[in-house]
Amino acid sequence: MNANVYVKMHNISKTFGLVKANDSVNFEVNKGEIHALLGENGAGKSTLMNMLSGIYKPDSGSIFIRGKETIFHSPKESINMGIGMIHQHVKLVDVQTATENIIMGMKGGFFVNSKSISGKINKVSEQFGLLVDPNKKVYDMSIGEKQAVEILKVLYKGADILIMDEPTAVLTPQETKKLFETMRKMANEGCAIIIITHKLNEVMEISDRVTVLRKGKTIGTLITRETSPKEMTDMMVGETTNLSIHRAEVLRGNKVLEVDHIYAKNKQGVDVLKDISFNLYEGEVVGVAGVTGSGQKELCETISGLYPTESGRILFKEENLIGLTPKDIIKRGISMSFIPEDRLGMGLVASMDMVDNFLLKVHHEQKGALVKRKPVAKQCERIIKKLNISTPGINHPIKQLSGGNIQKVLIGREIDTNPHVLITAYAVRGLDVGASHTIYDLINEQKRKGVGILFIGEDLDVLLGLCDRIIVMCEGLITGNVITTEVTKDEIGLMMAGGKMAGIKKEEVLHAND
Repeated sequence: MNANVYVKMHNISKTFGLVKANDSVNFEVNKGEIHALLGENGAGKSTLMNMLSGIYKPDSGSIFIRGKETIFHSPKESINMGIGMIHQHVKLVDVQTATENIIMGMKGGFFVNSKSISGKINKVSEQFGLLVDPNKKVYDMSIGEKQAVEILKVLYKGADILIMDEPTAVLTPQETKKLFETMRKMANEGCAIIIITHKLNEVMEISDRVTVLRKGKTIGTLITRETSPKEMTDMMVGETTNLSIHRAEVLRGNKVLEVDHIYAKNKQGVDVLKDISFNLYEGEVVGVAGVTGSGQKELCETISGLYPTESGRILFKEENLIGLTPKDIIKRGISMSFIPEDRLGMGLVASMDMVDNFLLKVHHEQKGALVKRKPVAKQCERIIKKLNISTPGINHPIKQLSGGNIQKVLIGREIDTNPHVLITAYAVRGLDVGASHTIYDLINEQKRKGVGILFIGEDLDVLLGLCDRIIVMCEGLITGNVITTEVTKDEIGLMMAGGKMAGIKKEEVLHAND
């Protein structure tokens, strides 16, 4: 076997019950290579990487690490072979320092020479361009710094095969550029890097080769510089696709929602929303951008009646919603739909089927003591057909569906109530290209109906392509309220980091909010 081949997975198959997650998959990664792994939700990417990480064992097939056939019985064995997994959401202890997080779980633990450890961490940091203060507490770090610590954790342990799952999902454009610089340095130092992402523009920028999976099978491996986003997408979905994000041109209607000087605190008494003010109009999509923890979640829940405020007003056509519960809001005849980021926590009940989850939304509208399932069952059948939801049936547990289909169920339920206001939090997070574009089409459909839409997102290209305006948040403050056609991605990135509204005229912002 070629000595440059660090990872070779040959004819890998894995079955869960009746579902064949991987079907004779072949996948290779070379030393010094950044290799992107692409596929729709449910294509088998996570299952394949979980076998490389030692979480699952393949039913058949072989795994070779640096030319040696290997059978992993646990994640620890995978780590010992130099394989490190960097997850989308950081797994660090907030109250500990970078150093304490890096050495956690290692032999000897904290009873080792701290000077020696700091020296080694600094050496690895300098080698790969990871600027990390070893003594800084995690709770004082930016998202980018936390991710740098996650990378240092695996490099410190000697990993030279890295699996990065959606690594840019919560980063600003500036942090993404720094991450890519680090990844290139790691590759130049001989590391083999596997990146799982749905952002095809980033695949084109950072990867050397791309392997595409579809329905558990290997469709092909491409040299990145010789392919295009369209070719990769066509391979993923098995047909010709249109990648453009369309912004529906709709004449803006009346003001439907006014958020006026809202302040809110968390349970620890820390300000999470600071003097938040903006307007939302009928037939308008307003995006909300910001790094994770900037107040987006609290803003959504405050408007929906789920989060208490300290002061301020939220006016729906001049009626103040502050202090009202979601049930109170419904009783006032106001139809407000909220699609939270926690799909199977706040959005849907995982163990229930589609019919029961829809009943949770509409049971109060039914008259009489008995709950009527038949009308709701028909509603579910109609939405399955409309949104092309892949499910064995309306009585199948929601938790057994793919992420994309779960999101379609949730959005289908919320938009079927004919809302006045639709609030979506990370509606396409983790979804493949096909599922994402279905969601964009649904949002545009609601926009044409005159719905006011608040779209919280993390992909700036999507926000710029889909939304009419973008509100930028940083540490609970609005640092920008800009028209999408008058701003660049880099300018939004600066606002996300707390910078001023670069390149935006004051009168344009005022006009956008009036």
